Amino acid sequence: MSADTAEKAADSVPDAPAHPRGTIVLGTVGSVILLVASFAAAAGSVRHPFVGGPLDWVNYGHGHMLAELVTYVGYGLLVLAWIRLGRLVLAGRVRTRSVLLAAACWTVPMLFAPALFTRDVFSYLAQGAVALEGLDPFTVPPTVLGHSSEILNNVHPFWQGTPAPYGPLFILLVKGTVWLVGSHVYAGILVTRLIEVAGLALLVWALPGLVRHLGGRLPVAAWLLLAGPLTVVHLVGGPHNDLLMIGFLAAGTLLVLDRRHVLGIAVVTLGVAVKASAGIALPFLVWVWAARLPSTRWRNFVRAAACSVGVFVTVFAAVSLVAWVNLGWLMMVNASSRLVNWLSPPTALGELLHGLVSIVADVPRDPFVTVTRLLGLAVLVVLVVRQWWLARDGGADAVRRAAIALLLVAVLSATMLPWYLTWALALGAALPWRPRRLAVAAGVSVFMVAPYSASGEQLLYEWPLMFAAIALSAWAGYALVRPRGAQARA
Repeated sequence: MSADTAEKAADSVPDAPAHPRGTIVLGTVGSVILLVASFAAAAGSVRHPFVGGPLDWVNYGHGHMLAELVTYVGYGLLVLAWIRLGRLVLAGRVRTRSVLLAAACWTVPMLFAPALFTRDVFSYLAQGAVALEGLDPFTVPPTVLGHSSEILNNVHPFWQGTPAPYGPLFILLVKGTVWLVGSHVYAGILVTRLIEVAGLALLVWALPGLVRHLGGRLPVAAWLLLAGPLTVVHLVGGPHNDLLMIGFLAAGTLLVLDRRHVLGIAVVTLGVAVKASAGIALPFLVWVWAARLPSTRWRNFVRAAACSVGVFVTVFAAVSLVAWVNLGWLMMVNASSRLVNWLSPPTALGELLHGLVSIVADVPRDPFVTVTRLLGLAVLVVLVVRQWWLARDGGADAVRRAAIALLLVAVLSATMLPWYLTWALALGAALPWRPRRLAVAAGVSVFMVAPYSASGEQLLYEWPLMFAAIALSAWAGYALVRPRGAQARA
């Protein structure tokens, strides 16, 4: 059955409600609670102009702790609504338009929130300010702005001395943002978020076509990618430039599948010009192009690869010229490896080995982590190259393997951050999903808000909280597929 036929069948279910109003309202209430609490609990000092005077007590001490607790209440309601919606989707009781309506209702409050669960947006603005000063953001860190800068004061101290690791298009966009808003940090967050929401629009546009090619179900894909907490809370609430990157990635991939190869490669190149991770998909898309050419496999590959490289170089050079930057960002793409956390399995293995050895000897941690990260990199290269080779027949299978490669890079790199999982979901959401695998994906998505506090501080080593988060994620996965799904309330 084609995706279009399946969608029409789902839309014709006689007992499908017009919209699951109760579920949508529940998630919207949770999102609004997140918004309100974020003005006291979120990252940076931008909350102070909004919560001052008689309410200033919520900015400090127990008041701030209470505000952070309220954000988790809002998040819990949002998760509950998302799981309820997922049960309706799996039961065939809601249409795609209902999922999109829910995603819109849950996302809109996030458009007005300060930075939630991260401070990355302040780094973006600082890097734009550096570029606006006429300096090279790839070699000059935000500290050059001086500590009188409101933007710099909101950047996490860990990153204040780190130059930009992002591509020329994104530097151009944040440079324009700072030019527009000046030192008004909250306005800078809003403008940055609106720019990145263009990536969300690209996902909405591309998803039906990707489902048509990859064989998934559109309501499931929309529920998993557009309405899920990774997108609503992290990518939009953050906000993170990964949203813009995966928008270009999904749109460009669809264009390639639709035989508009040159335009598709160009659009994915724009994604690389935001963040290098999108480039992982390009070699797989070369196979898609090559499989449609009339000669032998290797002649087709050489021709498709040469054309793809030509398109990439032309587009990337043009963007770099407009942004007036060089290729120095390539030296910074691994900047996140400075972070050490156990979300990355290679890093976790190094920490585990260090912990075991430390029982009998006082030894430093770094050598253990360095060795296991190098081993993880070797395994990653082998697995990604294998996926690329297996994709040589092109077509939808090449895109499926590109999604697997994106997941491998996110998980096996030296540092793994929660929103990195959306790289693979941008393509993988459109694939057919078995309920049990969907339950795992849902549970992991729910857990991935726990690693950071609402103010952007790492919580991965707060073990009671981690156990509670794991329990919540296990419940989410089980609740999604437990019996009586067809009787789930709207």
